[in-house]
Amino acid sequence: MSPPPDLDGPNWALFLDIDGTLVEHAPHPDAVVVNADLRILLAALQERLDGALALVTGRSVTAADRLFAPLELRAAGLYGLEHRLEPGGPVEPAKEPADIAALADEIEVEFAGRNVHVERKGPILAIHTRAAPDLLDRAIQLVEQALTRLPPNYRLLPGNAGVELMPLEAVKGAAIRRFMKMADFRGRRPVFLGDDTSDETGFEAINEADGISIRVKPNGATLAGHALADVAATLEWLRRQRR
Repeated sequence: MSPPPDLDGPNWALFLDIDGTLVEHAPHPDAVVVNADLRILLAALQERLDGALALVTGRSVTAADRLFAPLELRAAGLYGLEHRLEPGGPVEPAKEPADIAALADEIEVEFAGRNVHVERKGPILAIHTRAAPDLLDRAIQLVEQALTRLPPNYRLLPGNAGVELMPLEAVKGAAIRRFMKMADFRGRRPVFLGDDTSDETGFEAINEADGISIRVKPNGATLAGHALADVAATLEWLRRQRR
């Protein structure tokens, strides 16, 4: 896969995943740190693109805000279940259903003291096994079993170092399409950078719009048309785009 081209002119819309794309993964999501240089870079890119920049992440918008404060960028959180459509604007958080809360309680007991982080994100349940990779298969097994007793509108999404259970409507591609209908994005050519299986629907939406889809540290098949080796390469590419 070839590296992405530099963006000529200002007529672009930029969509960015966070973990594994803008920052390195950590064993626990709360251990991720964003430095001042990255905040400055994102603010500069937002200005260069006249506001046509949005984070598209599995984190909640509130969690993303904690990372990038004082920046409050446009964002789709929880794979598009939450949105902030304007910088600094309001966010309506997605609530945790009772059946997901009960399942989270069960899985927390299962993995207590075993270096597995169970992240409760409203209607999304994430099991992170980066610090205990030998337990990934067990985590997937538990979620697969849970699907048989949950409402039919849930799906399992395995990732590079964990597994997530989420509603069918939690899709990054749909979040990107929603932003592209807004005035600040409409008519621009979209670009999306992501690093995981959850980003593939985003790449699909970008390809449909004749945009530039970029997989960071690709591992296996991907719909992305371009690749960057790692987070460091991503940041270097983004720095070139702010000029």
